[in-house]
Amino acid sequence: MTQEHHPSGTVGSEATQQEVYDAGMVVRREVLGDAHVDRATAAADDFTADFQEMITRIAWGGIWTRPGLSRPMRSAVTITAMVAHGHWEELAMHIRAALGNGLSRSEIKEILLQTAIYCGVPSANTAFKTAQQMFAQLDAESEAAAPTKKEEFP
Repeated sequence: MTQEHHPSGTVGSEATQQEVYDAGMVVRREVLGDAHVDRATAAADDFTADFQEMITRIAWGGIWTRPGLSRPMRSAVTITAMVAHGHWEELAMHIRAALGNGLSRSEIKEILLQTAIYCGVPSANTAFKTAQQMFAQLDAESEAAAPTKKEEFP
């Protein structure tokens, strides 16, 4: 089988499972970050390795590489799904990813307001708290990474 080449790292219908997995790993790393993916893969064992392979190949390689939606749109849909099903740890991870995919904090706020109507106010309430915590964590990380001003002495 030959691989069809598509823009933005997508793979065509004739790609091998390995090619789909490899493309998925690229996108997974771009969206979630190397540190997260490294932790997830390092934690895999005989019991969870098949699951890690499956989500990389199917979710990241089969879905996130498709050209039909932009990454910000995929992030918006994913955030909504996490709220709808109450997956708060995954929501926090995908809020971080959404910022990296180009969504602004104000757009994330609008997505969460939308979820209040369609997923319920209690779920949106928890989602807003989760987003606040993630934003605070990101701000703290940003401040810690910022160069410090050195005092100048005459």
